[in-house]
Parts: sequence; C-alpha cells; structure tokens
Amino acid sequence: MNSAAIVGIIGAGSMGSGIAQVAAQAGHKVWLCDSHPDALERAARGHQKVFTMLAEKGKMTLEDAKVCAKRITYTRILDDLKHCTLVVEAIIEDLEVKQGLFQELEIICDSETVLATNTSSLPVVAIAGKLRSPERVLGLHFFNPAPLMPLVEVIPSMLTAPNLTQEMTELMRHWGKIPVMAKDTPGFIVNRVARPFYGESLRILDEGIADEATIDYALKTYGGFRMGPFELMDLIGNDINFAVTSTVYNAFYQDSKYRPSLIQQRMVEAGLLGKKSGKGYYDYSENQEQIAPQTNDELGKTITNRVLCNLINHAIDAVYLKVATVKDIDLAMTKGVNYPKGLLQWADEIGLHNVLATMDALYAEYHEERYRASVLLRNMVREKQSFY
Repeated sequence: MNSAAIVGIIGAGSMGSGIAQVAAQAGHKVWLCDSHPDALERAARGHQKVFTMLAEKGKMTLEDAKVCAKRITYTRILDDLKHCTLVVEAIIEDLEVKQGLFQELEIICDSETVLATNTSSLPVVAIAGKLRSPERVLGLHFFNPAPLMPLVEVIPSMLTAPNLTQEMTELMRHWGKIPVMAKDTPGFIVNRVARPFYGESLRILDEGIADEATIDYALKTYGGFRMGPFELMDLIGNDINFAVTSTVYNAFYQDSKYRPSLIQQRMVEAGLLGKKSGKGYYDYSENQEQIAPQTNDELGKTITNRVLCNLINHAIDAVYLKVATVKDIDLAMTKGVNYPKGLLQWADEIGLHNVLATMDALYAEYHEERYRASVLLRNMVREKQSFY
C-alpha cells in the first residue's frame, strides 16, 4: 500500500483527527468522517492550526502545510468512504456499536478495502467475526496524541489474512511509526502490562501506606517515570482509566490481577475525573496549593519496588503467554507510555531473582492471586536465565 492509497478515518475526536493528520503527512488523501458536524469543524480548525504551526517551526514548508491540509476532506456521509483502500475506525469503545459500523463498512467499501479498528481493549475477532470477510479486519491501536506518540500496536485476529499483518506493519513504518505486533488478547500489550502502575498504586493508597503525592513522588524519583500514576490518571481521566481496567478485568474472567479499584470507582461516581473536571486525585483550581509528598527514602524505594516488580511480573507473563516478543513488549512500554526503560531490560538489571523474591513476599503476606509470580519468571530464575 503506497501513498496513492486513500485512507478513511471514522471519528473526528482527538484520536481520529490525529490519525488523519498522520496519514495526510504521509502523503495520503484522507476522508475524515463523523456524524457530528461540530466535531468535524473542530477537527478542521485543529488541522489548519497544527499545519500552520509546523510550517512556522520549520518542520515543513508553508506550501507543504497547505498541501497537507488540502489532502483531508471532512464528511458526515459514511458512503463517501467507498473508494478508500484503508478505513480506520476511532469511535466510542462500545463493542456493539463497532460491530454495527463494520457491518455497514463491509457493504459500502470495496471487497479489497482493509478495515482497521483503533480499539484499545476490545477483542478484534469479536468485530471481525460479524463480517462475511473477516480476513480483512485487524487492529491498529494508536496512542494519544497520535501525531506525537510513535507506537502503533498491530493486532491480527485469528481470522486476519496472514499477509495483511505484514502489509499494515510496513505501512505504519511508512507513516513514521514504530509498529509492534500484539496477540488479540485483552488490553493487547500496553493496556495489559501497564495495569499495575495504576492498580498497585491505588492498592498502596487504599491500605494507607502512602498518599497520592507520595506515591507519585516515589515513582518519579526512584523509578524515573515522567509522571506518577495519580497525575497520569488525572490526565487520562479517571472515567477512561477505570473503564479500560474494568474491560480488561472482565475480559479475563475477573482475574484478580486486573481487579479495578473501589477508590477509582467512587472517584468516577463522584465526578472527580481529573483535569477535565477540575478535580481528581489533585485539585486543579486556580492557585490551589497541592499537598507535599513525604520524601522518606525507605518508603519511596519500597513503593517503587512493589509497583515495579508487579509491572515486570505482568510483562514476563505476557512473554510466557505469547502476547508479543520480548523486544516488542519493551518497545511498547517505552514508546507507548514513555517508561524510562523496557520492563524486561529492567528485570535483568534488577535481577530476576530479586523480582521473584518481591512477588513471593507479597504473596506470602496477602495470599492473593494478584501477587502470583509468572511461571516463566520462576523457571528463568531456576535456570539462571535472562532476557538479554
């Protein structure tokens, strides 16, 4: 698939408009479709502004900026996507809605059109399985903001044509992205492996070991993370983060490793969604003074080790269950969520025996399945193996 291919994007929110920008900059004619005219108007204004800004910063010429902007056509009519070579869906995370949309696309589009979903946690096969030609469906999961975040998870379902995965991987490289291939399992790579960053931090808060500011301080200071979990949940939106966690938890048949937090559920019910509502774990009111963290070294290192070892255990389990390769898991976590280093590389540096000791100590203390060590971790320690 070359730059002459026409790309359709459905959904003109921040994700859909971002993907449209990426495709236009890669040389494609783009049709951006949304049933809400206000969303299309916002997207058009946003594209004009960003292309102008890129020209002003010397990232492209003014002429190229004008050309890129002209490559995008905005429409409310789904039928306008009938000549597209690739259609990427970026709408609400609702399985029934997505299934209905793809059934419409199968009728509207050419039989050779590739149909991709940008779902972050829903099973790709559940969308593809409703079609007469499920082999042309796969997942292309971008990360927000799509023009800036380099990672794309490429997710074939068990029904996807084998050659399509490689074709879309190459296309993502042409778009300037870093593609990783993920198995069609709940959360794929990033939203599966990253759950303890939030879940274990919430558990530490729930137990009264430390407050939000202290946990954030610890993981930034001792772990090197750019943002703490509570800052990040407030930025993402507690409603969105809670919904993803709940989806992954239910998709794994209520595996306790992925259990959502009652604290976060109450935050959502109270409307304390984070920055977008003005208050979440932190108060974003003007001139509001934030609570200072405890800067105790021992406490900070204990918090960081507990969260980090849980993250590593999830990453190792993803390798064990063939979700992705070691290289792709580490790439996904560094390029998709800006971790300071790949979790499996980190595991080698800490020492797998130390990770196992932490997980076994937590399991001995709590006797909860969320702390069970991965079979692969235990085997690798016994065999004195490493990932790199």
